[in-house]
Amino acid sequence: MTATRRTVLRTLAQGGMGATLAGSLALLGGSIFGDVAQAQSTGQAQQQSRNPLVDKINANTIMLLTAGSGLTYGALAYDLSTVLNDGDNLRILPVQGYSAFQNVRDVRYLRGIDIGFVRTNILGYWRRHGDIPDLNEKIVYVFKVCNEEENIIARSDITSIEQLRGKKVSFNQVGSGTQMSAQDIFSRFKVDVEEVNMKQGDGLQKLKNGEISAVVVSAGKPSPVLRGLKGDYHIVPIPYNVSMIEDYLPSTLTHEDYPNLIPEGQTVDTLASGVVVIAYNWPKNSDHYRRLEKFVNAFFPRLADFYSPPRHEKWKETNLAAEVPGWKRFAAAEEWLRRDQDLNHQRGEFEQFVASRDHTKTISEVDRNKLFGEFLKWMNAGKSQ
Repeated sequence: MTATRRTVLRTLAQGGMGATLAGSLALLGGSIFGDVAQAQSTGQAQQQSRNPLVDKINANTIMLLTAGSGLTYGALAYDLSTVLNDGDNLRILPVQGYSAFQNVRDVRYLRGIDIGFVRTNILGYWRRHGDIPDLNEKIVYVFKVCNEEENIIARSDITSIEQLRGKKVSFNQVGSGTQMSAQDIFSRFKVDVEEVNMKQGDGLQKLKNGEISAVVVSAGKPSPVLRGLKGDYHIVPIPYNVSMIEDYLPSTLTHEDYPNLIPEGQTVDTLASGVVVIAYNWPKNSDHYRRLEKFVNAFFPRLADFYSPPRHEKWKETNLAAEVPGWKRFAAAEEWLRRDQDLNHQRGEFEQFVASRDHTKTISEVDRNKLFGEFLKWMNAGKSQ
């Protein structure tokens, strides 16, 4: 018996009449109906949890956080879902987050999110500010995708960051990864500007109208948006120094990257940060860990499938073995890379063995792979003795 029903019955026993009785009965009725609804809901949830299809869908679906509309992350997520989706056996479900900056917090705390795109300089920002106290232990990276450049777009009379001092500069929307990067970069150079916040397209329009002096755009080269810019604009150089080594990399933009912004034969130095896929550091015996492990085992062997159109050209920069300094790699990804290195080493030994045999005989690719399988069995048998 619920506490509500006990209260109502006690009131009736004490002789409550009139409105008290009516109110008590109404309360009792609501309680009964509420209990029935709760029981039905619980029963449905239990019945649903016993449904093998429901269990299979939830066990094999990866929630992937992107950031913003029309940005690189959305295209990368689309590629992952297109190539890897395998019905109910594996499903990549992109979820549009607000920003790469917020993705860190969402992967750490938001229920249902498995992995998300973020940049290395944003990870560094969160770590320095300490807003997530256990960040180093709870967040791991799965793999590095590519580099993404920081671009300061200004009119041609602005040739350095220093010349933007006191001027209006769009840092993108409040809470965006670009805003965080812009604040970080300008503070490192001790250049105070008048920060304004608006979407990238609005900022470029304000720049065109002369209402602001520059726009900061975080985008992997070559960005279709920046390639399409025409007018009296160029990209302001951002110098690199070793104090930035944990958060940024030096990068160079060319005329081929942005024909309308960089004159032929010239280059512009700027900063880049690594785009990485991060995950919560789930224990190995958990369902979440097994789900992420399944994603790793599906994606890593098929990276070559992402190199050709219509896949995003940034996949060509992906090096699964690339390390992110100061951060731990997801254990299943580390284990896959170790197995892959062993396999490559064994394949090299096998090829040397085949090359040393009689060259007058040609071995077909099918027979070669079959022979290599037997070679691996023999190698593994030797290790177990």
